[in-house]
Amino acid sequence: MHCTHCLLLLLAGHLMLSHSQAVQEIDNTANQTNREFSQLNVSSYQIASSNANFAFSLYHLIASQNSEKNIFFSPLSISIALAMLSTGAGGDTQTQILEGLAFNLTKLSLPEIQDGIRSLLQVISRPSTELDISVGNALILNQDLHLLPKFVSTAEASYNGKVLRSNFRDMEATTQLINNYVKEKTRGKIRDLVSGLTPDMRMVLINYIFFRGLWKKPFPSSKVFNGNFYVDKNTVVKVPMMLQDDQKHWFLDDRHVPCTVLRMDYKGDAMAFFILPQEDKMEEVEQVLSPGMLKRWNHLLQNRYLYRKLSLQFPKFSIANSYALDEILPDLGFRDLFTQRANFSNINQEENLQLSKVFHKATLDVNEVGTEAAAATSVSVTFFSAQHKRHVLIFNRPFFIVIYSTSTKSIFFMGKVFNPTA
Repeated sequence: MHCTHCLLLLLAGHLMLSHSQAVQEIDNTANQTNREFSQLNVSSYQIASSNANFAFSLYHLIASQNSEKNIFFSPLSISIALAMLSTGAGGDTQTQILEGLAFNLTKLSLPEIQDGIRSLLQVISRPSTELDISVGNALILNQDLHLLPKFVSTAEASYNGKVLRSNFRDMEATTQLINNYVKEKTRGKIRDLVSGLTPDMRMVLINYIFFRGLWKKPFPSSKVFNGNFYVDKNTVVKVPMMLQDDQKHWFLDDRHVPCTVLRMDYKGDAMAFFILPQEDKMEEVEQVLSPGMLKRWNHLLQNRYLYRKLSLQFPKFSIANSYALDEILPDLGFRDLFTQRANFSNINQEENLQLSKVFHKATLDVNEVGTEAAAATSVSVTFFSAQHKRHVLIFNRPFFIVIYSTSTKSIFFMGKVFNPTA
């Protein structure tokens, strides 16, 4: 779509060219646009594998503490926010952040990581009538801190970041500033992101991602019905179930892992994978979730023989999850970030700053037309579950979800729907 717009503008500006000149000019412009887009993809691919490794590491850590609860978060938004923070860090603190994000510093330098993230943001933020995505970050600092200009310019140029100043002694005003900012950026989807601020805080990191995707094959509203969702052997809840019985979809019954995997495409640059374990196999499937497994499923689900007609049922629901990442990240190697050993000398050189809080909230809405999600480290998304019987898939028990960027190979959101009514 972007290239088409370029061609239309070129034709409008060069009507006086001969036919052969015009064709040559169009070809040159199209090739240049494709080269630029390809270069953006190359840069974003360089950090995609690191983002995936971080995503699954964080998922397994959260899952180990929430075995029978819904899980939903945006690993991409968290990774971008912390990478932005790393530009303000120095010494071991910077190394811990980057290695905690699974970047291999022997292969990628900090400038290369910045270029990769900048490219990724450019790709996923391209205007589109089909997919609506907005990603950004904000660092809230006490108003008396003197900031180094280089950090501010890097945050704005590479990370779509913004520095907000506030007086943390006025906790009510600071809380309102942050929550109003996130509410505006996530179109009202994320409200009341932060609470419990204290007067001694000096620096708080927030991040937001808003995602609204439309299914390539929407569900008819006329076929929604009340159905059972089997949370466990002793718990059954009622949920609205969406029915689609006349479409083809990509799905497979894994021969090596006891689950069914369904791929659902959005209009535009995104797809969702829904992983439905066989009965009593939830933990077994969860243990093997990894970047390599996702890559394998993605590869398999491009084979034409796995594009088949089926009767499909999805629950229609909304869930929300909040995480205090300052209590989780130290277990992933971010040891000094929230202690007096932190080094943020590239943000301010006059005092020893430490990060007070990292808030993350995610919401997920699933309906007939598609997925809507928002986040602000805080997050929100849409999602589903599945069961199979020949060519029937019924998402009526706990399942996993991954929402994925097809162009950048990055994970927008991931999680587990354990109870869609919780």
